[in-house]
Amino acid sequence: MERIDHKELLKAGVHFGHLKSKWNPKMLQYIFIEKKGIHLIDLNKTSDKLLEAAAAMKSITESGRKIMFVATKKQAKETVKAIAQDVNMPYVTERWLGGMLTNFGTIRKSIKKMQTIEKILADTNATGLTKKERLMMTRQRAKLSTVLGGIEQLNRLPAAIFVVDINHEHIAIKEAKKLGIRTFGMVDTNSNPNLVDFAIPANDDASKSIEIITNYLAAAVKEGLTDRQNQKDKEEDAAKTEEVKTEEPATEAVKTEEAAADKK
Repeated sequence: MERIDHKELLKAGVHFGHLKSKWNPKMLQYIFIEKKGIHLIDLNKTSDKLLEAAAAMKSITESGRKIMFVATKKQAKETVKAIAQDVNMPYVTERWLGGMLTNFGTIRKSIKKMQTIEKILADTNATGLTKKERLMMTRQRAKLSTVLGGIEQLNRLPAAIFVVDINHEHIAIKEAKKLGIRTFGMVDTNSNPNLVDFAIPANDDASKSIEIITNYLAAAVKEGLTDRQNQKDKEEDAAKTEEVKTEEPATEAVKTEEAAADKK
């Protein structure tokens, strides 16, 4: 991954932190200056941390594992949802259900229930349902889909989670930590960067800031997926080549035997 242009970060307002009165002292190393009572984030540090996080995310997806994107804040949910869908990664953008990670078995049961309802409603031959029952099932499916739709294809726990605001998504962070799942997060000046494995100092309130950071990390995810597919293709080609090499001597042996038989 190439280092992100500072001008782009500046234009997106990534450097704007919170009021000095709201700061977390543990963010001191990431603060560049205070201006008019507002802390400004050091974009050199942001760029460095983005590179580290991107390299780690690429490695995770290259190995075939998943990264869950978490952003339930109003100004972040639609952007993060679209980006996660683009790279085919699970996401939670409506509401974090307690136990979504630590009680994953129960969550999977709810997902299967949702899928069962979808099959029943999609079956045009299902005549046993009354209008009222169909209406109730439709509402239940919609409710489940809103909360669980983003993780429907997640069959096992993700290898990591990325959150936009670690204060807002503190339950998700806590659950991930408990299970040893790696954590990536946008960390504003009012947050504790030590709560996540990969802290990215950045404005976690402005939509443009959220978009540029998430897009950069998603590009790393996509690189990892592409490299994994390329490696698979190489292995398949190598296997086919080896198969052809194995078949050739056998074919020659058969021809030799046939020629010998003809001479007799």
